[in-house]
Amino acid sequence: MKSSFGGYSGSNNYIVSDELRNTVNISIALQKPLLIKGEPGTGKTMLAQSIADGLGKRLIVWNIKSTTKAQEGLYVYDTVQRLYDSQFGDHDVSNISQYIKLGKLGESFVADEQVVLLIDEIDKADLEFPNDLLWELDQMSFYIPETKETITAKQRPIVIITSNAEKELPDAFLRRCVFHYIAFPDPAGMKEIVKVHYPDLDKKLMEQCMEAFYWLRTIPEFQKKPSTSELLDWLQALVVGGISPRRIAEELPFMGVLLKKNQDLDVLLWHLNNRPQSRIAHRQSFQIR
Repeated sequence: MKSSFGGYSGSNNYIVSDELRNTVNISIALQKPLLIKGEPGTGKTMLAQSIADGLGKRLIVWNIKSTTKAQEGLYVYDTVQRLYDSQFGDHDVSNISQYIKLGKLGESFVADEQVVLLIDEIDKADLEFPNDLLWELDQMSFYIPETKETITAKQRPIVIITSNAEKELPDAFLRRCVFHYIAFPDPAGMKEIVKVHYPDLDKKLMEQCMEAFYWLRTIPEFQKKPSTSELLDWLQALVVGGISPRRIAEELPFMGVLLKKNQDLDVLLWHLNNRPQSRIAHRQSFQIR
């Protein structure tokens, strides 16, 4: 059997672990969808862009919502426009194909060159959504009954599927995927991520921000812990605001960038006023290797 393993090695703006890099390449070699799970803000969506950039391929993004149906990813038949044209238009409406618009999965099938298809946050859809895609993802084709046409992939797309684990996915769907869980970065890993985005960031500012950020994530009462993307936004806000490292050690400016719920801001205020020793203890034990 000929080996086709390898190809993706990361990209300039995305830090990838050896395990994740190998998993990406295994899924490409096996021609199976790659299912990426992890808490929000751990870089799942950015991974798809990194794969596209690293392999020099176009990225097609299918953003899933709670109301999204699998059919929409294949094609949509615009019956309303056809009815309107039949009543008020001046051209032939018998050619139904002009009212067929391919969805994101359909677009990836008809692309002349291999593309990366991101099915983003699949767990937002209803429980049957993943199973409704099984045939199309297996066979790389689908049938349009309105035009009696079968659409078959010219090049099998590299399929990346993300999930925030809001609900469990069907076993039949999971069996067809290669799985990887992106754990939240430890301080050393986070430091490397920050360096990619802000290579000239003041060292003391980074250290103070990282200490404060990881202390915030230890507070159990938070409804939504701050994520990697919010840390990066906070760092930018601090730089733009001209905030010194000393001020971050004494207070926590611009908390609305990190915490997005009123209840969490109230919890933080309570901890700062009633349990200041918890941050002091964390500061004494915190270090980035």
